[in-house]
Amino acid sequence: MEPVITATGLRKSYGDKIVLDGVDLRVAKGTIFSLLGPNGAGKTTIVKILTTLIPADAGRMRVVGHDPAGDADAVRAAIGVTGQYSAVDNLLTGRENLALMGDLHHLGRAASRRRADELLERFDLVEAGRKPASTYSGGMRRRLDLAMTLVGSPAVIFLDEPTTGLDPRSRRTMWETIRDLVASGVTIFLTTQYLDEADQLADRIAVLDNGRLIAEGTADELKRLVPGGHIELRFADPAALSAAATGLHGAALGEDELSLRVPSDGGVRSMRELFARLDKLSIEVEEMSVHTPDLDDVFLTLTGRNDQEPQR
Repeated sequence: MEPVITATGLRKSYGDKIVLDGVDLRVAKGTIFSLLGPNGAGKTTIVKILTTLIPADAGRMRVVGHDPAGDADAVRAAIGVTGQYSAVDNLLTGRENLALMGDLHHLGRAASRRRADELLERFDLVEAGRKPASTYSGGMRRRLDLAMTLVGSPAVIFLDEPTTGLDPRSRRTMWETIRDLVASGVTIFLTTQYLDEADQLADRIAVLDNGRLIAEGTADELKRLVPGGHIELRFADPAALSAAATGLHGAALGEDELSLRVPSDGGVRSMRELFARLDKLSIEVEEMSVHTPDLDDVFLTLTGRNDQEPQR
């Protein structure tokens, strides 16, 4: 797919401290790309460079076809940034916050108000839009914050931990909003401290550690990097179980008397081979389920750190 963000050999140091050490990125248009990494890995530095806030020491970049270093204004006109902390003005109503953003984008008074009303409806904030933002719940504030980012119709949105501090229902509402944005053609660059969030949302995930990308792929591809995956087979009778245990290499008894665990990466090839082996042995399986490590396991294995450690 066409890339909307590319970076090659991205480097950044502060004195003797190397923060980014030759990072390569490619983010496809109309997708969600999630960057994971422990505290101090360099995630925030990458976002700041790509959004023109700080320069890189070396490397080539393109964001929506423009160089953040040489054509910062064009990049800023094409992107939106929603940080971890809300940029909402508590003294203004939701509609006034949106209209103010429209004025800052030089949309004109009438166009700013129309855009504000469109976004209030889109984010289910029409009634709340007449009230001061100080009265909003956490979830409403995040929706308003994201709506403010959309006033300028950005092609790419950088979301820095967009659901931090939200309750489970508000988190899921935000997830649906993010999916809707991508369905409309927007590209999302997401950093998050919630690994399940990256698992749920991201088309591709990159893991950054000590300034280097140490893994990249879909959630399923990353999970297959970690040992411990297996296919659990359940049989109708002990005879079938015994035949399978004898004929399947590496099989071990499962949690109940009629199940077996067969080591597998969960991939299509390994499952096809398993089915072929079962067919050759004339063994009928009553139930089957695939178990793979989750992103917590991936994160801990690749970085050697607990996923609960704060990420920035």
